[in-house]
Amino acid sequence: MSVNFLGIDMGGTMVKAAIFDQNGTQLAVAAAATVLLTPRPGFTERDMEEFYDKVCAVAKEAVASARGNSSSIAGVSCTGHGKGLYLWGQNDVPARNGIISTDSRAADYLADWRRSGIEQKAFAHTCQSIHVSQPCALLRWVKDNEPEVYSNIRWVFEAKDYIRFRLTGEAFAELTDYSGTSLLSLKTCSFEPRLFELFNIPEMIDKMPTLKGSFDLCGRITADAAARTGIPQGTPVAGGMFDIDACALAMNILDEDHLCAIAGTWGINEYISRTPVLDGSVARNSFYCVPDYYLIEESSPTSAGNLEWLVKNILDEDRAKAKNRGVSLYQQLDKLVEQLPPEQCGVYFLPFVFGGTDNPLSKGSFVGFSAGDGKAQMVRAVFEGVVYCHNTHIRRLLASRSENRPLSIRLGGGAARSRVWVQMFADITGLPVEVVEVEELGTLGCAINAAVACGFYPGIVSAVEAMTRRTAVVYPNPAKQKVYARKFQAYQRLVATLDPFWSVLGEVMEW
Repeated sequence: MSVNFLGIDMGGTMVKAAIFDQNGTQLAVAAAATVLLTPRPGFTERDMEEFYDKVCAVAKEAVASARGNSSSIAGVSCTGHGKGLYLWGQNDVPARNGIISTDSRAADYLADWRRSGIEQKAFAHTCQSIHVSQPCALLRWVKDNEPEVYSNIRWVFEAKDYIRFRLTGEAFAELTDYSGTSLLSLKTCSFEPRLFELFNIPEMIDKMPTLKGSFDLCGRITADAAARTGIPQGTPVAGGMFDIDACALAMNILDEDHLCAIAGTWGINEYISRTPVLDGSVARNSFYCVPDYYLIEESSPTSAGNLEWLVKNILDEDRAKAKNRGVSLYQQLDKLVEQLPPEQCGVYFLPFVFGGTDNPLSKGSFVGFSAGDGKAQMVRAVFEGVVYCHNTHIRRLLASRSENRPLSIRLGGGAARSRVWVQMFADITGLPVEVVEVEELGTLGCAINAAVACGFYPGIVSAVEAMTRRTAVVYPNPAKQKVYARKFQAYQRLVATLDPFWSVLGEVMEW
């Protein structure tokens, strides 16, 4: 019987559970959507009980469908979206709905902190810029707008730490996630009182759980969780990690030779380094799951989620037709894009449907339609716009690495399943692109984490080498590079030109 490991991955709208054996072979996977709550424009939430129920359901389904006996599960690990806010009340129930990382309700606080210099003062401790959906901003919003909730807080959790708490009954704050909250000092590796004072939430430092590392054991499956998930009672649970760490681990990112790009709802672009970047040229430094490394990150909610928005809201009829014919809509979209050369498409798309990080007020936009344009131009524009935004972040990362140009970009997420999109990443960035041979990167990263935490492998390197595999390298097309270089310049000018307009639009909408 093989020794198996269960990984649970929690995005902003989906939860997944997958079981892998000690060689990284996926034995079972289950997924379910959680209900996205949007009580007001810019608010994105989920019911915390429904969230846990869905996690239990997908875990139970994966355990039931895995080959072999569930007793072979040797360890469990969780990963989830970073940022956001999951509050546990003093009455031992959720204090309110969980807040997801695409939420922008705290935009005014961020603008004020930038004007007043608070963000710069915080950077001296955190080594990262503040994002509108980080707990520092959301906690301040809760304090000012929901004082009854604020006074009831017992624990401040990130998504996966909340779920691990429900599975084990033990409250911990795992280091990779909490180092991205702007509440933890990367210099002292501890929660910094001065940060809580800067954001005027000093009471919250006592609501932060004890810090643990990714590979620390953080409890065992309780009897109640075992009954709900099918995971044997007493199974050890690892600390887990931020989802961008889990994906990077599954991509075999163990040194500084490669960049990592994850094209999901968020566009994550990152590399690891033994020293943080402190000159402000990149948005975020956080602790990587591999000890002695920092994760250098540029990201925004501007990636493949924009295509999902297009499919849901504009191409829904096409999706239904494709389903009835038993074909993949996404393969059809690939063909549309491939048949329309980039030099023949003058439509541009700014991929800010879920906002941006440089300007939280940014909106998704199509620019440049003429009478002869149609669906093909629209789809190609979305494909290109997503990669242009990734490239904006990647250029900042490359500028922070004056030496040691990366050997390749290792690409994961929804875009990695599209051959056309992968080639576009290579052509626009000018770097070779590798795709990892696994559909569920986050859960594989969790499985590696659990395998090391429970002692099956002696170390991280041996586990990663045994459990990951990569495909052939996709190289840039020199002719296409020249076309995309001109189009990328046009994209950058469009972003800069429209940037002042978003605040005007916000004033009109409020009026």
